[in-house]
Amino acid sequence: MFTINKNFLISISAAAALSLTLSACMENAAPSDTKVAKKAAIDGGVMYPVANGMSGPYHVNTDAHNKKIEYGRVPTAKEYEEWNTDIMANGEGLPEGEGSVEDGEEIYDSKCVMCHGDFGSGGGGYPSLSKGNAYELHDTLTNQRIKPDTDGPVRVFGTYWPQASTLWWYIKDAMPHPMTDSLTDDQVYSLVAYILNINEFEIDGEEVDDEYVLNREKFLKIKMPNANGFEPKIDGPHGPENVRKYFSNPHNFGAIKVKPADRCMTNCQEKTAKVVYIKGAGISDFHPPLSEVRDLPKEKATGFSAKKAYEANCAMCHSADGMGAPMIGDKAAWANYMTKGMEKVYSNGINGINGMPPKGGSSLSDTNFKSVVDYIVSKSK
Repeated sequence: MFTINKNFLISISAAAALSLTLSACMENAAPSDTKVAKKAAIDGGVMYPVANGMSGPYHVNTDAHNKKIEYGRVPTAKEYEEWNTDIMANGEGLPEGEGSVEDGEEIYDSKCVMCHGDFGSGGGGYPSLSKGNAYELHDTLTNQRIKPDTDGPVRVFGTYWPQASTLWWYIKDAMPHPMTDSLTDDQVYSLVAYILNINEFEIDGEEVDDEYVLNREKFLKIKMPNANGFEPKIDGPHGPENVRKYFSNPHNFGAIKVKPADRCMTNCQEKTAKVVYIKGAGISDFHPPLSEVRDLPKEKATGFSAKKAYEANCAMCHSADGMGAPMIGDKAAWANYMTKGMEKVYSNGINGINGMPPKGGSSLSDTNFKSVVDYIVSKSK
């Protein structure tokens, strides 16, 4: 839930409100032999223990609860240590290291741009990392789209995220796709420095320009524009209890006002707006008349270079030093794919498969993308 101050909510937690409403209903419906837990769930709902095969008014498959897990294994100590790398906002877990904006740009162009676009602009279904000056665009978070041409809020790392530590942690553990946890600490610092640069950040009064070098000491001085823009407050040793208390109060659900005194299954929400319906059948006289033609224009690949498109969009993953995708030139791998027919190969590529985004994250038309697939296959026979 996001807020600019304690009194002005601009979004709501519908799920939490629903949970509170349902749990209130369940409290009345609980069997007499089922004791209700006194402490509410973290979202404000009531927790019911399993008793006599029931949880509140609902049956529970107790056999499933007691069934032995037959799949997977316990991680080794080394595996656990590798992934147990929490990076907290206060610097706990953040390693020493350093990286420059210049190095970060090179890493970004080789490992990130195909999904997140030039200068973090986004594309191919992946999120933008920057839209410009984070401090100026932070003010847009109060925008509401009340008219068709109204600008909405800009939610990217620089404007919206409350802690920079989340960015460092996410890059280290989850990027680049699909070779997670493959970057060194210095490379992560470099990428973070570059992302701060394209968001036009300042650290301790110093601009993160093209020559900036980020290290642990400087990182801990980052002040995010939206550091205090969320509620409830989750920081500190009493964070979970603060959240529990917050969601136990239905008046904190923004525009949704649940009747706190009533126990109900219908009409549980107070009326907050007058609903007006358009009478009649709506508009029927259009000038010019609405077209009923459903044909799409035929796509042309005139002047298109499949080789150049491959190098720009696909080589990162399908080259000899790629990242787990079938390599161009690997006859055995592509022969296996070809057993299902070219139409299936086209479909998999266009729609995405095994971690590959649709069309490799590119904006190619279907026709041009198929030409790129034909080029890869021709080099793999």
